[in-house]
Amino acid sequence: MVYSGLSPVLLTRARLLAAEHAKLSNRLAESFDSKVAKRAGELAPVTEVLKEWDIANESIVELKSLLEDTGTDAELRSLATEDLESSREALPTISDRLKKSLIPKHPFADLPCLLEIRPGAGGDEAGLFAYELLRMYMSFCSRRGLRPAILKQDVEDGPSEDRLSEAVIEIEADGAYDLLRTESGVHRVQRVPATETKGRTHTSAVSVMVLPSFPESGNGMDSALNFEDRSSDYYIDPQEVRVEKMRAGGAGGQHVNKTESAIRLTHIPTGTVVSMQDERSQQANRRKAWQMLRAKLAEARQEAREQELVELRRGALGGVARMGRGDKIRTYNYGQSRCTDHRTGLTIHNLDDVLEGGDGLETVMESVRTWMADREVEAMVAEELAREKKQDR
Repeated sequence: MVYSGLSPVLLTRARLLAAEHAKLSNRLAESFDSKVAKRAGELAPVTEVLKEWDIANESIVELKSLLEDTGTDAELRSLATEDLESSREALPTISDRLKKSLIPKHPFADLPCLLEIRPGAGGDEAGLFAYELLRMYMSFCSRRGLRPAILKQDVEDGPSEDRLSEAVIEIEADGAYDLLRTESGVHRVQRVPATETKGRTHTSAVSVMVLPSFPESGNGMDSALNFEDRSSDYYIDPQEVRVEKMRAGGAGGQHVNKTESAIRLTHIPTGTVVSMQDERSQQANRRKAWQMLRAKLAEARQEAREQELVELRRGALGGVARMGRGDKIRTYNYGQSRCTDHRTGLTIHNLDDVLEGGDGLETVMESVRTWMADREVEAMVAEELAREKKQDR
């Protein structure tokens, strides 16, 4: 090969997966099996991109051979030179696509999602910025036709309606979790508050959490994600959940004071608490509360599983880390009109566009998706090399 752009470890892995895909395709030709079809579908992108990669490399070898042949006429030599340059330029892109196709799919990747926003340190300013982020994500989703809906919006007591204490957005589109999971973490804002008389810049923080949204019924879901299946990792035993009915608080007229429509669920083993009062119907609040509880526990269990993997990698490889929900991931600086993502180091000098959910925010999110994919590829290569060393001993 004249150019690979891939480690031999990844190339070997790609060929093994392509071989598995070929075997599964042969089995499906004889008789259909849903599990086999699902696995074959997961492997198909690897097979397709590997084929492109092989064709590009073979083309480069053939074109170089043609150019090295002294009998090649001038016109053909000129065409071969152009094609060789084109193939060489295309190969790194194909290699990157092949790397990404090897990354195991996140178990929640195809699901809709819930996006929870909570103010952190910073007092009133944190609540105000939490409201700004709510508007940013609503706009971002609407621009892309993702049908966002506010599931919960609680505000702090006081004259202002835009000081959030908590908000939850529901994005029903399939694959929304994979699109938005770059946003989990602590978002920091630096700006001069409206109440600041001396023009000093204050720093506040808001926590954003992206959660998987499961359908109301687990029927028809992948068995591993079926929360109604007792053998599923995401099953919640109703006996372990304490249900409390309460009177809703806040604005809402006589209904708020006279009806116990609010619901609070407490998952006793973990202490996870969810409360819902936005709907007038107790049944609607109960349904939303269960949706939120399932989402929180599923995300926590998946995060624990990922942390176990990190610990295993650290033991085998050393120095492997991941950014969690408590890490500062992004800074929004109003004075300099900039947005900086601390994972990728990318800075956008058009804060208004970012806060409007425009192309600037999409650019930042795409850079993080690439960063996440690169970290996964690095970990895969390191794992395979560590395994090979172990086998050689």
